[in-house]
Amino acid sequence: MTFVSNDGASLLRPEDVGTLLVQPVQRASVAMSVSEVIFTDSAEFRVPVVTDDATAGWTPEGEEITPSKPETDEELVKPAKVAGLTIVSRELAEDSSPAAASVIGESLARDIARKIDAAFFGNESPPAPSGLESLADVDDVDGDLDSLDVFAEAIAAAENVGATLGAFVANPADALALAVLKDQDESVRPLLSADPTEPTRRAPYGVPLWVSPAVTAGTIWGIPSGRTMVVVRTDTRIDVSEDAYFSSDRLAVRATMRVGFAFPHEEAIVAINVGGS
Repeated sequence: MTFVSNDGASLLRPEDVGTLLVQPVQRASVAMSVSEVIFTDSAEFRVPVVTDDATAGWTPEGEEITPSKPETDEELVKPAKVAGLTIVSRELAEDSSPAAASVIGESLARDIARKIDAAFFGNESPPAPSGLESLADVDDVDGDLDSLDVFAEAIAAAENVGATLGAFVANPADALALAVLKDQDESVRPLLSADPTEPTRRAPYGVPLWVSPAVTAGTIWGIPSGRTMVVVRTDTRIDVSEDAYFSSDRLAVRATMRVGFAFPHEEAIVAINVGGS
């Protein structure tokens, strides 16, 4: 498969774009790894939010059951465009080997994944979608990284609102501070043991710990299972042009995705504040 035809037009089919860009972005993005990823054909995606449950009650046999209904709202997600641009030689773009296409796709995917993570874990200005740092109702837990107690508190905080944490995400500096903790004084054994099935993965109290430089140092996010969403429009594209670099026989390869975030249960998200490590 080559990226371009003889006249410089793209030869990529939709399924090729998925393999070369969408799937690598999902693998590279921590935000997409710890959230539910939803694909949509629409410019807007509505996420239903239950603000108050229906009520049940003890009822004597033979008597009418009091009816009730849940109070609902919705969160409107409008995926915004995130784009990457790379410059490659015509020889590489026209190479029909899968490896050549993978080099180009992976490069663009890494760039887009970094942008997605920066927006998801931060509070960037539009047109980027609002991320975790913009939320007003997350549960805050304060503590120090001298033990794993703050992780137990975070797990309990999520359980108090009926949620289960599926992941922690930390800045590399905070992850290092955890990695060097020992199980007792004068010991060389780490307090935070690696998962034997995945030696590079750490899991405080059984919850996987992910690492991303997009997370602000001093904050570790507790992400509840099924309560954060990354919404991706299905119109992801890779386009090729030789116009701007005609004199050097190079090509511009542009990738565009449209991505938005939904946080339908903010109270289930936990921000562990450790004061920077």
